[in-house]
Amino acid sequence: MNDQPLVIAGKKFNSRLILGSGKYKNLEQMQDSLLASGTEMVTVAIRRVDLSDKSAASFFNAIPKDMTILPNTAACYTLEDALKIARLSRELIPIEPFLIKLEIIADPKTLLPDVIALLEGTKILVKEGFAVLPYTTDDPIIAKKLEEAGAAAVMPLASPIGSGQGILNPLNISFIRESVRTVPVIVDAGVGTASDAALAMELGVDGILMNTAIAEAQNPVLMALAMKLGTQAGRQAYLAGRMPKRSIAMPSSPPLSVTTGQLV
Repeated sequence: MNDQPLVIAGKKFNSRLILGSGKYKNLEQMQDSLLASGTEMVTVAIRRVDLSDKSAASFFNAIPKDMTILPNTAACYTLEDALKIARLSRELIPIEPFLIKLEIIADPKTLLPDVIALLEGTKILVKEGFAVLPYTTDDPIIAKKLEEAGAAAVMPLASPIGSGQGILNPLNISFIRESVRTVPVIVDAGVGTASDAALAMELGVDGILMNTAIAEAQNPVLMALAMKLGTQAGRQAYLAGRMPKRSIAMPSSPPLSVTTGQLV
């Protein structure tokens, strides 16, 4: 079955899987995992990268050349900090259109987003010409407001960052998918294994962003491949259209009429 590419701010991506770049044991493991996943976009937490390192062994040289870099305002707890990092990122990384993953964390324990600051930050950065991908809660109302504010995609969490709990509230993800119609919906945070990725895609979202599930796997490269296949399988299942759920059993072989011998 032919599928349309994922389009974010006018850029086309054949892969619907986006990977983070943190927590790997070394840069070689990160690079191998990125390649095994088939991803075409990788997030980079600007505050956690040595931007002064220009050597052949630097972080940025470990990212395959054909991958789009998605700068991230990770570890920002205020709107002011997030705006500063976003603007710095645009000066340091020449990409057009300039994509930014906007994270503004409200609480160090749960790492849940400050959705009030997130909405305000999205409006400000959109006016400045950024293509904003806000990391948000699974609240359909906030998701819709972010779309209306001009976000290039809406990125609701499946469960808390790094928890690996999978999709805790599939109903809300479905509500977001139904209400946000003009930009992609990308599940971000909480996916733990390939079945979680498949389930997310079966709900009809446009893509998935993950990091810890791969980086902390016993075999990150193999898990990256599993996530690629899980994402693809879930997408195909969504496009195929699942059978309806029923409250009673139905035989796999249609029964014959006792009187006519015809299929019932």
